[in-house]
Amino acid sequence: MDIQTNVLYYGENLKILREYIPDNSVDLIYLDPPFNSSATYNVLFKEPSGKSSQAQMSAFEDTWHWGLESERALMEIAASSIASSITKDFISVLPKLVGKRTDMGAYLTMMCTRLIELRRVLKDSGSLYLHCDPTASHYLKLLLDTIFGPENFRNEIIWKRTSAHNDPGRYGANIDNILFYTKGNSWQWNQIYRPHEQEYVARFRHKDYDGRLWSDYDLTAKGLSGGGYEYEYKGVKSLWRCPIETMKKLDEEGKLHFTKEGGIRIKRYLDETQGTVLQSLWDDIPPINSQAKERLGYPTQKPEALLERIIKVSSNEGDIILDPFCGCGTAVVAAQKLKRKWIGIDITHLAIGLMKWRLKNIAPPAQFKVIGEPTDLAGAEELANQDKYQFQWWAVSEVGGQPYGEKKKGADSGIDGYLYYMDEKDKIKKAIISVKGGHNVSVSMIRDLGHVIDREKSDIGIFMSLDKPTQPMITEAAQKGLYHSPLGKDYPRLQILTIEEILSGKTPEIPPWIAPVPLQPKVRGVADKSPKLF
Repeated sequence: MDIQTNVLYYGENLKILREYIPDNSVDLIYLDPPFNSSATYNVLFKEPSGKSSQAQMSAFEDTWHWGLESERALMEIAASSIASSITKDFISVLPKLVGKRTDMGAYLTMMCTRLIELRRVLKDSGSLYLHCDPTASHYLKLLLDTIFGPENFRNEIIWKRTSAHNDPGRYGANIDNILFYTKGNSWQWNQIYRPHEQEYVARFRHKDYDGRLWSDYDLTAKGLSGGGYEYEYKGVKSLWRCPIETMKKLDEEGKLHFTKEGGIRIKRYLDETQGTVLQSLWDDIPPINSQAKERLGYPTQKPEALLERIIKVSSNEGDIILDPFCGCGTAVVAAQKLKRKWIGIDITHLAIGLMKWRLKNIAPPAQFKVIGEPTDLAGAEELANQDKYQFQWWAVSEVGGQPYGEKKKGADSGIDGYLYYMDEKDKIKKAIISVKGGHNVSVSMIRDLGHVIDREKSDIGIFMSLDKPTQPMITEAAQKGLYHSPLGKDYPRLQILTIEEILSGKTPEIPPWIAPVPLQPKVRGVADKSPKLF
């Protein structure tokens, strides 16, 4: 089986790992598995009330629950040919310790099956980074020790994920944990340095004639184990750290400092220091705040700088990066920008749609394919019958739109997505998308969309449906008139497209961009000009 790269897989990651990803094929794995980190231990260890559901995850309700899927996972681990006996023994006991039918027990059991597969697909020189929080990090550490071996644990990285805040009755919870493991005792490593702290820089208070800053350091070997070289140089006799030939060379290069007290010290220039070796406490990468350009509104979105650091340290250009819980796609976007190959997996069309949108909007746009999405009308109808929200997110992404994610059952804002355009310099505009997956479309739905675009002060609305529109719907849409673009072209204000037309390649009629813009454009408001993309 050959591995495919620069691919987004829609579906359950365990199934995709087993069916599509061969043994020893991936250089670096980053995973940020969903878990309700805001829940308390009282909730996590509470017996679930009501009917148990299968362990699953969705975009916003990400706590896994005990059910038949968890029971099957326990049986699979026990029968696995690639799981070690230590892993089997450990996972047979752990759910009992935390409460077999608790969310925590389900979470650890389901994570075990996936981590076993992730070790299988990782190259012998590969690395794995598991991003979590203190709620479950200690359990995951024990689980990873049984699967990868405690000798292959390299670091627990602490990332300061938010600024200080007050948590009544306890210390402020402002960190995430990233567990770093390798598959073997030889792995890819590219050392990274952080800029020196100001306290260290202040030591370089001397300045050469050319403006270079330097500090001086002891050249004697007195008190050091291993001895030194005893000789006299320019009237100063001592036990030196270097032989006389090296001393002469340093003198010729102007790197010796002859002190007023009659000593000799070596100059160390600030511009020759690489910085401080990267430590396991990462407090220099800020979280994504409400004004950040890369912010998408996805609840667990991580900053690109965080993923770029991991990818730079543990891979090289051309290596394969895998994210089996890729959410809004920060890992795959970072991998694409750093010229790595990548594979992303997620179980929601919201996530896949966001990733498609992000990858198409980086410069240059990424070339990729999606596996697991509907490719014909029958597949689209099946998705609509299974989950209307997943269908809506998929349909929006098919026309290049940005899914609108603040959707709750029972609530309907009339907006399922946006298409952004710019036909006036530095003025970002949006077309509103409404998607209907049922078979009872009517003229009232067109009127409703007309009201929404008026309410939102949008120039264009796009109605997408499985069914073909009726003549009254077409007439109602036409009565909304035309939008006259400053570029000199007219566009229907309310457009109707069927899913069949979209699958055949038809796209909405909207104006183009006329100037480059950032991924997260600033367009409206006074206090907060960033558009709320969700």
